Amino acid sequence: MAQGEWPLAPQPEVVRRFDPPDAPWGAGHRGVDLAGRPGQVVHAAMAGKVAFAGVIAGKPVVSVDHGTTRTTYEPVAATVAVGDPVAAGAPLGRLGVAGSHCFPNACLHWGWIRNADDAYLDPLLLVDAPQPVRLLPLWRTDPAP
Repeated sequence: MAQGEWPLAPQPEVVRRFDPPDAPWGAGHRGVDLAGRPGQVVHAAMAGKVAFAGVIAGKPVVSVDHGTTRTTYEPVAATVAVGDPVAAGAPLGRLGVAGSHCFPNACLHWGWIRNADDAYLDPLLLVDAPQPVRLLPLWRTDPAP
């Protein structure tokens, strides 16, 4: 059951899905990329408190703490400050192009992290997004390992 809201409105196209790494240091995609427009307002997926609003590795980032989890949004020029309470759907800032995973196009990299162990989660689970269909081949009678 969905517990959050899409951070871009209207509901955006998912450009790249979540692909967790096999190891904490491994390759993967620790969030999802959502198609957007430069300057588009980015909204909090869930209610919480702004934990970070600044620049990391040259990219503007906003992070919202939700208690047991936090969501991250980049590249987003913040209109909120650390410590600000935000409601679900509240504006956090505006989407940029510099630092975009989809450069030269604008897209929002949206992440979801469990605070207890810093494990990355699929943020699409927050919004009832359609998940890819996984089917077994017809020639197998049992699941592949």
